[in-house]
Amino acid sequence: MTINIQYLHMPTSEAMNELLTQKLEKLGSKYDWIISTDVYFKLTNDRTGKNKVCDIKMEVPGPRIFAASIEDNFEKAAAESLKDIERQLKKRKAIYTKH
Repeated sequence: MTINIQYLHMPTSEAMNELLTQKLEKLGSKYDWIISTDVYFKLTNDRTGKNKVCDIKMEVPGPRIFAASIEDNFEKAAAESLKDIERQLKKRKAIYTKH
């Protein structure tokens, strides 16, 4: 599985890269049919304080899997997006194992 992490209009974070890579590799070992993962971190203009966005796009057999979340810090946004991705992967695995 290939992992691409990009920070749009903001500085990169090595600690966040390591944390996210570790969690994505764990998912990759659980679901060995994942081809690649693209992660995008960006800031939005929001007055409520929730302006940190994490988008995750996974290339898997069949349609792509995508999750996005907006939180008040990047760790929460990444955790929420990963939770959504894992839910979708479980659903996809259940569909493919029935046939």
